Amino acid sequence: MKNYENFDNAFFTKIICIIAAIALLFVIAIGVIGLVTGDRSSASDDSSAETFIFGNTDTEPVSPDTPEDTEAPIDPIDSDTEAPASEPITDTESAEITETEEVTIKETDAIEVPSEPASAVLGESEDMGEEYINSLTFLGDSTTYGLKAYKILKDGKNTDQVWTSSSATLSLSEILTKKIVYPKTGKEMLIADAAALAKPEYLVITLGVEGVTFLDEEAFKEQYTALVEAIKTSSPNTKIILQSIFPVASTLTKLNNDLIDKANGWVREIAENTGVRYLDTQSVMKDENGALDPKYDNGGNGINLNDTGFTAVLNYIRTHGYK
Repeated sequence: MKNYENFDNAFFTKIICIIAAIALLFVIAIGVIGLVTGDRSSASDDSSAETFIFGNTDTEPVSPDTPEDTEAPIDPIDSDTEAPASEPITDTESAEITETEEVTIKETDAIEVPSEPASAVLGESEDMGEEYINSLTFLGDSTTYGLKAYKILKDGKNTDQVWTSSSATLSLSEILTKKIVYPKTGKEMLIADAAALAKPEYLVITLGVEGVTFLDEEAFKEQYTALVEAIKTSSPNTKIILQSIFPVASTLTKLNNDLIDKANGWVREIAENTGVRYLDTQSVMKDENGALDPKYDNGGNGINLNDTGFTAVLNYIRTHGYK
């Protein structure tokens, strides 16, 4: 009986040990399976990460400030693992891109376009006064000499504001070589040399009546332009005003007002092309027929003005000032 009990105890002990061993093996197997599964999951994650590499990784990344930011990204490099689908652009991102483009357009539109140059013609201004007239130097022929002869300017006949030749003639055909009397010294010199010496603040030039009858448009403009450029070189800060040729009496035929009107158009073009100003004084000197108003004629050759005429000229200059 005791042997049977001992046999039962030993048998059950073995059964229990076997069951325990099987249970232990089962636990170990589950652990091993878990580790293997975890490694595979990790490996899968690493493979997916590689698919986010764009382009050549040896090059430096593009700066966010460069225009390439707005370009579509390069397709992912080939990989055994399928690359994840790129995320769609949201409405917010789309709005940001549109806003950036609009800003760029606005900035482009904001670029200032150089404005057109101001007209060469001196327009009407407030009365610049006697001080303005006293600051002017007048270069011209006999139509300018009258300012001195009639004592219209400061210091009368002793004024140093009038530049002309000793004979009060200045033909446009020889304007670069013709000498004037420099008032401050009484010596004769070229106009450009006088400008370099005096450096006048303003120089009002009235030329062309001696030349318009025999110079064609090309020669007229060439000679006049050469004079203006020579003065600009000699005295860069001088403000140059080209005054229109005055009208003449209707009795004149060869030197007539149709010809003078045409020449005044050339003078205006010269002013525009050389960057100086044009003074349309002749507009207030004409009568209803477009000729010199008889009240301004000195009663001589139908060309030169009387004191009333020169006063009208100076009044026009005062109210069409150079600003």
